[in-house]
Amino acid sequence: MTSIELDMLQTAGIGALALVIGMVLTRKVSILQKLCVPSPVTGGIIFSLLTLALYGWFDLEVSFDSTLMDVFMLAFFTCVGFQSDMRMLKKGGKALVIMLVLLVMIITLQNLMPLGITRLMGVDPLLGIAAGSVSMTGGHGTAGGFAAVLEEMGLVGADSIGMAAATFGLIAGSMVGGPLADLIIRKRLTNEQKQPKDETIDPAMAGIESDEASPMGRAERVSTNEQEFQQYAKACYWIILVMGGGTVISWLLEKTGIKFPPYFGALILAAVVRNLIGVVRVKEEGKWVSAEKYLDMERIISVSNICLSLFLGMAMITLQLWELKSLALPLIVILAAQVLLMVLFVLFVAFPMLGRDYDAAVLCAGICGFGLGATPNAMANMSAICYKYHYSAKPFIIVPIIGAMFTDLINAGIITLFLNLL
Repeated sequence: MTSIELDMLQTAGIGALALVIGMVLTRKVSILQKLCVPSPVTGGIIFSLLTLALYGWFDLEVSFDSTLMDVFMLAFFTCVGFQSDMRMLKKGGKALVIMLVLLVMIITLQNLMPLGITRLMGVDPLLGIAAGSVSMTGGHGTAGGFAAVLEEMGLVGADSIGMAAATFGLIAGSMVGGPLADLIIRKRLTNEQKQPKDETIDPAMAGIESDEASPMGRAERVSTNEQEFQQYAKACYWIILVMGGGTVISWLLEKTGIKFPPYFGALILAAVVRNLIGVVRVKEEGKWVSAEKYLDMERIISVSNICLSLFLGMAMITLQLWELKSLALPLIVILAAQVLLMVLFVLFVAFPMLGRDYDAAVLCAGICGFGLGATPNAMANMSAICYKYHYSAKPFIIVPIIGAMFTDLINAGIITLFLNLL
């Protein structure tokens, strides 16, 4: 086996190329627009298939450096923190509680169902755990974290099984979420429900996709190029400053002994900064106004969209699809059942519980993303839906909070419970 190792700049360059190709294909291929498949996923899958062909036909393995991918992820979640306005969170309080209930239900079902399949097929139940919420809701990080435990309990190849299952989930979460939410909107919502409730929405919030501009995002710019530069520079300075400060918070959180995502410190600090500045008042032209405008949220959101697209594009090209070739029949059955479970759960449980409205449909796209893949997949799924229709504020506040603050903790607790019951 020959190996080619690409450095962080080469990896970023290919990720950006995949994103551009995905943008072009999304604009040219109507079915991709109709199914709301995110552009980074479209282009990234092409490169993943290319590396799979090189691996299978030419015995050549391509490996990537994830350094810049991690930086883009951190920047994206920092921007998400800046968007966490507690005033808006109060409005979405009920939906947040419902999402937590749904999260517990999803994780529990993702473990119960594969255990039932392994019993019917007469195979090791630990295989069901490895292909359960460990790799679905948990993703690659949790799969890697629990691999040693499963190996110790007797599951041979737990790491490879978990990584392969998480890879499958990442792809499935990206491919299922947008089309399913689009189907819900077209078939289950009235024309009135599909319309935005607030016609005065910020244009930047409407233009979710960094590579596309929604009709609401095409407002005329009244500032000069120099002013635009200064505003984007200021936004970048805020983001980098909080990213740096967030590393200190993450270091302190590590001291608690609880495992948190690497971006959690920056996300929390950004949310604190946003809400503290929101209550500060400054005097301008004889009037007291909110200091929030100094954050320039419109530009921060634009940078957020760019970082999300680049991160997801790089994440998709680094998928090692050949790991799926080693899946045994029981694992293939379990993974197919996980996707079916998610589709049925969203249609008949999540959508009704969340209120059967447009916000609920967008949240359903997010549920597919983080329930099968990861939080960035959820954000990309929701972005694709909002680009096709219109922006929805609550999902972009609730999903990152669920993904960052609750998913890993709840998932680890439930997995531990199931392992102790075996």
